[in-house]
Amino acid sequence: MTDSKYFTTTKKGEIFELKAELNSDKKEKKKEAVKKVIASMTVGKDVSALFPDVVNCMQTDNLELKKLVYLYLMNYAKSQPDMAIMAVNTFVKDCEDPNPLIRALAVRTMGCIRVDKITEYLCEPLRKCLKDEDPYVRKTAAVCVAKLHDINAQLVEDQGFLDTLKDLISDSNPMVVANAVAALSEIAESHPSSNLLDLNPQSINKLLTALNECTEWGQIFILDCLANYTPKDDREAQSICERVTPRLSHANSAVVLSAVKVLMKFMEMLSKDLDYYGTLLKKLAPPLVTLLSAEPELQYVALRNINLIVQKRPEILKHEMKVFFVKYNDPIYVKLEKLDIMIRLASQANIAQVLAELKEYATEVDVDFVRKAVRAIGRCAIKVEQSAERCVSTLLDLIQTKVNYVVQEAIVVIKDIFRKYSNKYESVIATLCENLDSLDEPEARAAMIWIVGEYAERIDNADELLESFLEGFHDESTQVQLQLLTAIVKLFLKKPTETQELVQQVLSLATQDSDNPDLRDRGYIYWRLLSTDPVAAKEVVLAEKPLISEETDLIEPTLLDELICYIGTLASVYHKPPSAFVEGGRGVVHKTLPPRTASNESTESPETAPAGAPPGEQPDVIPAQGDLLGDLLNLDLGPPVSGPPLATSSVQMGAVDLLGGGLDSLIGGTNFVAPPTAAVPANLGAPIGSGLSDLFDLTSGVGTLSGSYVAPKAVWLPAMKAKGLEISGTFTRQVGSISMDLQLTNKALQVMTDFAIQFNRNSFGLAPAAPLQVHAPLSPNQTVEISLPLSTVGSVMKMEPLNNLQVAVKNNIDVFYFSTLYPLHILFVEDGKMDRQMFLATWKDIPNENEAQFQIRDCPLNAEAVSSKLQSSNIFTVARRNVEGQDMLYQSLKLTNGIWVLAELRIQPGNPSCTDLELSLKCRAPEVSQHVYQAYETILKN
Repeated sequence: MTDSKYFTTTKKGEIFELKAELNSDKKEKKKEAVKKVIASMTVGKDVSALFPDVVNCMQTDNLELKKLVYLYLMNYAKSQPDMAIMAVNTFVKDCEDPNPLIRALAVRTMGCIRVDKITEYLCEPLRKCLKDEDPYVRKTAAVCVAKLHDINAQLVEDQGFLDTLKDLISDSNPMVVANAVAALSEIAESHPSSNLLDLNPQSINKLLTALNECTEWGQIFILDCLANYTPKDDREAQSICERVTPRLSHANSAVVLSAVKVLMKFMEMLSKDLDYYGTLLKKLAPPLVTLLSAEPELQYVALRNINLIVQKRPEILKHEMKVFFVKYNDPIYVKLEKLDIMIRLASQANIAQVLAELKEYATEVDVDFVRKAVRAIGRCAIKVEQSAERCVSTLLDLIQTKVNYVVQEAIVVIKDIFRKYSNKYESVIATLCENLDSLDEPEARAAMIWIVGEYAERIDNADELLESFLEGFHDESTQVQLQLLTAIVKLFLKKPTETQELVQQVLSLATQDSDNPDLRDRGYIYWRLLSTDPVAAKEVVLAEKPLISEETDLIEPTLLDELICYIGTLASVYHKPPSAFVEGGRGVVHKTLPPRTASNESTESPETAPAGAPPGEQPDVIPAQGDLLGDLLNLDLGPPVSGPPLATSSVQMGAVDLLGGGLDSLIGGTNFVAPPTAAVPANLGAPIGSGLSDLFDLTSGVGTLSGSYVAPKAVWLPAMKAKGLEISGTFTRQVGSISMDLQLTNKALQVMTDFAIQFNRNSFGLAPAAPLQVHAPLSPNQTVEISLPLSTVGSVMKMEPLNNLQVAVKNNIDVFYFSTLYPLHILFVEDGKMDRQMFLATWKDIPNENEAQFQIRDCPLNAEAVSSKLQSSNIFTVARRNVEGQDMLYQSLKLTNGIWVLAELRIQPGNPSCTDLELSLKCRAPEVSQHVYQAYETILKN
């Protein structure tokens, strides 16, 4: 007989009967009674009154009975903490049982009893189990540590369990390793600041060895852990990829997706020129294709992940278009997802195939799917220019079917095609006008009205067509009313004599008879424009429209990079970061892809390298979303608030105090007073010459007082990435003032106004010292040059690289983001010369491990020329001597945040065969040295 009999009893007084049975001498009767208790507990009856009787049954050798009692204990320990203490002795005893299953069962149950009073009694048994000879017990104990940490984190740390857990990563049994990794990962997630999983090449090697012999869930834990590791270089990344690749052929789809996540992350570090990179791309396609032969729910999860992968690296699946073709029996959610991926993969090579499929889908019975298919044809036309004509003829064929919803979707997408390819396909307008009467959906009606208004001069009876819409104006949706108002005003501006009555009618309907504020406001604006300045009205209403972009639904690049790090999790299905749907955000860490290697970056276009940056060090164009979007979207367009004096600012950056300290903290002398930082001159507000504009106007002559090297302007934001706005620029330091010299060019078809700029927090607190002043609207094809004064009293956050500056520029069209590397010499202050005694004492005081050695190649200058060139950029020579025919220059410089850098420069005078200079730098903040060396090289070679 099955166990279902335990759930059928409904007798009264059954608690007393169960109590008697639980205290019976017969083992079988006891077991039956415990089963009945568990059954009652399962269906929601309160059997907590039997707690002491059930706990007495723990003293048994029968494994099944022990499991049942432990199950009961887990459920009721929280409500009966005082009684639960009775069970502690049994746990301690069971943890020393000769049977490993009982030892493991005891330690597992201990972890599940969430009672503070008991936890401290369980530490000793847990410590023994973590070092148990049986791997099954050890792996169970590893998970127990994570559970215990959740109840009482301090206790776990004090008892040293975390160190024991770290030791288990080196265990000989792969399952123990996997569980230790899982436990440490979970603890690390709830405490992001603790560096528990301190991964290094040795521990990674152990994890990769265990990977081959684990169960599938163990493999997932290890792969997820590997995904959080950042290899030190591309060789290590390739080595890890080679060892993870075999997981792609695993039968479990979760293992496959975890392996894909690791490979997608580490591919960032591989150069595209490597043969291995191409091999890896080929290896990634088959497992992803195989996932699509699973059941529909798994297919959907796979497709949502593939959607992200295709946006990041379309080349992986570019030859696999056919597997995304829709099957007749696919559920609608799978069909729509496949359709989306088909459009992402559409290219000139496969467009004929794709269009044939889409045309087929447009004749299906599922209305939602048909609508999506028709829209997809329009998206293909916009994405693949060569296919536009074929797409338009396909859409016309669909319009001829006269199926109402097909016609309406076709008109909506044809409007977008007109926007993308103006003056190319207007011959089809006549066909569209024939279907005017069948339009009943707001979006389709609005699209048709837009077409009639936009091309009114080509449509003989445009006024009649628009008048037909006007008859039921109050019954239309707001979207149609707004579109109709604009279309009739366009028509009036193109044919003023014939349509005066019509425009008055629509303006009166919009302003007097409507209670919609948007419609009323637009009506009043048009009315005033037309009555006061018809020429201005023409310029506003009939202005050139910007071209629409080909991919409007791509995920924003920073978010995409974060989602790639979450492949195989809920975030990759929702296409949202975990912080968007995990309540409370506890343990949610923003993940990003590893930085690209130098060899990889050199394949990028050298033209877009920022001023003063070596061509190999291109910063990311889109800044990190978490830090930046919140800061930069909150553009403060008022005048800047003057910041506090720099001396009071002391913000910790990592382990190094990049803002305070400086030399005064090194010498500890009471008589030494550091000179004030010359970041912003004290008299900035005072009039100089003809006012503040002179100070920053480089052509006025004031700027030539200090000959600090200025790098040529470079393109920071290409027009194609900023809807027609191109920004070039460089940085200068003139008479103690830093400025950003910008050149704004309007390559769009519309006027640009309302400019504003903001910086993200950065390593040296650079911030605009005044608003971005563009005095007149920027017309199409016009260029304007602006010098933006900068201060160094902004918010500080350590950037990677240190001189990375993330910028947001706003205008009337949108907000645009870019980042650039500023040359460090703009931060060298004018009072950076140290006296000799101080130089000597400081050089000795800075530890030798902080000294960095560099070579400046092919620099045929003598000591005087070098010294004078460097001095013009505020690198001062403290002393000079000749040692064995070599000129030695001892130099000092000081950054705007008070950090001193000391240098020793060796020069071989009069030796044409040896033009290399040797540079030694010493500094309290060694991460600055590399950038100071780059500044030296930039100044001396230009």
